[in-house]
Amino acid sequence: MELQNLIRDVPNFPKKGIVFKDITTLLKDPVGLSGATEELYNFAKEKKITKVAGIESRGFIFGSLLAHQLKAGFIPIRKPGKLPADKISESYSLEYGTDSIEIHKDAIVEGDRVLLHDDLLATGGTMEAACKLVEKLGGKVIQISFLIELIFLNGREKLKQYDIRSIIQYNSE
Repeated sequence: MELQNLIRDVPNFPKKGIVFKDITTLLKDPVGLSGATEELYNFAKEKKITKVAGIESRGFIFGSLLAHQLKAGFIPIRKPGKLPADKISESYSLEYGTDSIEIHKDAIVEGDRVLLHDDLLATGGTMEAACKLVEKLGGKVIQISFLIELIFLNGREKLKQYDIRSIIQYNSE
């Protein structure tokens, strides 16, 4: 099965000029969901991952599935105001504005081997901020994975010091 065929393009979302890659069409397909999860797992299965951190909100889906398969803990990285305990935050730029993300201070311990996952790599700002959060807490970023990579936005460049994996790549909108 070609997983790319299960991704729906939504023009002009969240704003005019953006073509949103909607993964809900892949998620509802049992074969597609299983196939994508297995590919992401195969990238990381030999890496001795102790924690998987998923970025809100679509990163939670595959992130938690990967944590289960890797027998690792799952850490949510969330938008401001969503985490209830002591946290740290990091700001970043994205393709259509600025934002910040947060992680609980006790989510990562010194020496944790962390896989970070998000659904999509665009400009790389969100993932770069997530890596900084993990590293501030003493974790080691072992791998970064994405379901989709928009190659034409050069997000990989911001993350070039890491092991980056993606399943579906788009060379243009």
